[in-house]
Amino acid sequence: MEPQLDPMKDDLPLMANTSHMLVKHYVLDLDVDFKSQVIEGFIVLFLETGSRYRRASSTGEEGCQSQFDETCKIRASEQGHVPVSNASACSSKMEYNDFAVCGKGEKDTSDKNGNHSNEEQASGISSSKNCCDIENHGNEDFLLVLDCCDLSVLKVEEVDVAAVSGIEKFTRSAKITDVSKELANLRNQIVHELVTLPSDRWKEQLYYYTCCSQAPGCGELLFATGTWSLEIRKSGIRTPADFPHAIRIRYKTKPEGRSVTWTTDQSGRPCVYTMGSPINNRALFPCQEPPIALSTWQASVRTAASFVVLMSGENSAEPVQLQEGVMSWYYYVTMPMPASTFTIAVGCWQEVKQSFTPAVQTNNEFSLPCSQADFRWHEESCGHVEYPCRFQNPAARLQRVIPYRVFAPWCLMKCCEEHLLQLIPQCLSAAYTTLGTHPFSRLDVLIVPSNFSSLGMASPHIIFLSQSVLPGGHHLCGTRLCHEIAHAWFGLAIGARDWTEEWISEGFATFLEDVFWARAQQQLSHDEEKAQQELKALLRWRRLRDEVQNSEEELQVLRPNKESTGEVSESGASIVKHGLKAEKIFMQVHYLKGYFLLRSLARRIGGASYLASLRKFVYKFHGQLVLSQ
Repeated sequence: MEPQLDPMKDDLPLMANTSHMLVKHYVLDLDVDFKSQVIEGFIVLFLETGSRYRRASSTGEEGCQSQFDETCKIRASEQGHVPVSNASACSSKMEYNDFAVCGKGEKDTSDKNGNHSNEEQASGISSSKNCCDIENHGNEDFLLVLDCCDLSVLKVEEVDVAAVSGIEKFTRSAKITDVSKELANLRNQIVHELVTLPSDRWKEQLYYYTCCSQAPGCGELLFATGTWSLEIRKSGIRTPADFPHAIRIRYKTKPEGRSVTWTTDQSGRPCVYTMGSPINNRALFPCQEPPIALSTWQASVRTAASFVVLMSGENSAEPVQLQEGVMSWYYYVTMPMPASTFTIAVGCWQEVKQSFTPAVQTNNEFSLPCSQADFRWHEESCGHVEYPCRFQNPAARLQRVIPYRVFAPWCLMKCCEEHLLQLIPQCLSAAYTTLGTHPFSRLDVLIVPSNFSSLGMASPHIIFLSQSVLPGGHHLCGTRLCHEIAHAWFGLAIGARDWTEEWISEGFATFLEDVFWARAQQQLSHDEEKAQQELKALLRWRRLRDEVQNSEEELQVLRPNKESTGEVSESGASIVKHGLKAEKIFMQVHYLKGYFLLRSLARRIGGASYLASLRKFVYKFHGQLVLSQ
C-alpha cells in the first residue's frame, strides 16, 4: 500500500506506476446529478506495458520478474491500512445494457476513512494488509496503481474486448494454441493493435474504443483504495505483460471531492466545473497523473436537458436526446495529453452570439512572416508520438483564426458581447503571427462562476475566464485572453516533464501575453508598444520584489528539485514538491521570474531573433514534454 505522507510537507504524491504500465486511452461514460452533487458511471482504461518493463523484459523473464519481486518487497514494508480481499468472477454473459444500470444499488464498501476495497469474503487472503505480502498470498501479484482520491470505487473488472463484433481484424497476428491461457493474451494483443493504429485511422480507432468499452466483463479484479491511490490486481498475474490491458472501473465522485466544485453561476443556477485543483483530476476519475502518462480520451456525459456540457475536446459537441428531459454530450481528443488537462464544465451556459463579423487586419504588417526556413520545418517529421498533428496539416498551418465560441451565464451575455467577443479573433490572429500553427483546432471561452480563484485557466480547446476581467475594459480582458491563448503552445502543446518546473508554462505565457497583446491592438506604434511593455515590466518587478520579501525562500525557486528534476522512482511514482502548499497557489514567483529570464534573453539577442527562435522551438518540441535544460 502507499506510504503515509507527512501532511506538514505539503507535497503532492503521484502514485501511478507509469514505468510498469501506461494508460493510452480513457473512455468515460458518466451521469451528472445536481441533486446529489455526484458524477457517477464508469471509465475504461486501455493500457500498454511501460518503458521500464519493456527494457527489463529484453534481458529475460528472470530479470524482469526479479524487478517486480523487489518492488513488492519495498511496498510490503510500507504501512498499509486497506485490506484486499478475494472476489467472485463476473458472468461473461453480461450485456452492455445490463452493465450500464448495475452498480446503482451496489453496496458502498467504504470504511470510516472513505477508503474502499472489494467486499471481504472467507478466503486465505482476506486479512492481508498488502497485495504483495508473500506470507499471505504465496506469490507476488502485479499491482496496477492509479492516482485516485475522494472517489467511491464500486467495481473493477476486466473487459472482454475479444467479444466485440468485427474485432477479428486486430487478431490476425495472434496465434491461439492453449485457449485457456491464450485468451487473455489475445485480449491484450487486440488492445495493443488498437492503441497502435496509425494516426490516419483515428476515426476507426475511436469507433472500436467505444465498442470495446461496451463489451461484457470477463472477471472482477481485486482492488483497494487509499488516501491517494487505487490499487488493482488480478490473482496469479505477476507481470504487466500478463495483466489485463482493458479494465472497466465503476465509480462515483463525492460532493466534497476536490477536483470539481459544485456551485451556482452568476444567475443563481447550479453548475459544476473543474477549477484547477492542486490535486488535478484524481477526484473526478481514477487516472495516471504523472505528466509522462500522455493519453487520449473520449467521454459521453448525460445530464438534464437544461444544462450545457463543455469539455476540453476537439469537437464542438451537439447534444443528443436519450429520453425526455435527458441529453447526452460526446467529446473526444486524438492528441495524447496528460490526464490533468481534462476539463469539464456543466451548467446553464448561454452561447454569446455576435451581431456582426469582426474584421481581422490582414495587411502585410500583420501577416504571418514566412521564410524558406518555415517551409523546411514543415517538411521535417514531428518529434512526438504519432497523432493527427495540425503542424503537418497544410490547411491548419494557414488557419489564422480557429473556430471559437463564448459561453456565459445569462446575466453576463451582454457584457461578454461588448468586451470579449470581438477580442478573441484579434488575439488568436496575433498568436498565429507570433508562433505559427495553432496546436488545437477550436476554442471555447467560458465565463466561470464567481468562486473561481484565478483570472483564467487554459485547457485544450477551452479557456476559463473570471468575470473579473470583464469590467476592466479591453486591456485587462485582452491581456488575460492573450495569456491563456499562449498556453496552447507553452503548457499544453509543450508541457513540463516535471511539474515543479511550472515556470516553463507560466513564464512563457506571461512573456508572450505582451507580444500577443501588442500585435492584437493593431494600431499601436512601436514607441507605444515599448512604453506599454516597460510599464508592465516595472509593475511586475515591484510585485516580484514584494513577493520575494514576504514569502518562504524555498517557494521562490524555479527548480526546487535541482539536479533531481525529472527523476522518478523505479515504478514511475514521484512527488510534486510543495504541490499542496496552501499559499503557493497565490504566488506569482514562477510567472515573474520566468518572465524576466525570457525578457533578458530577448533583450540580449534582439526581440525579432528571439521570437524566431521560439517558433523553431515550438515546431521541434510540440507534442512533447521538456525540462528547463
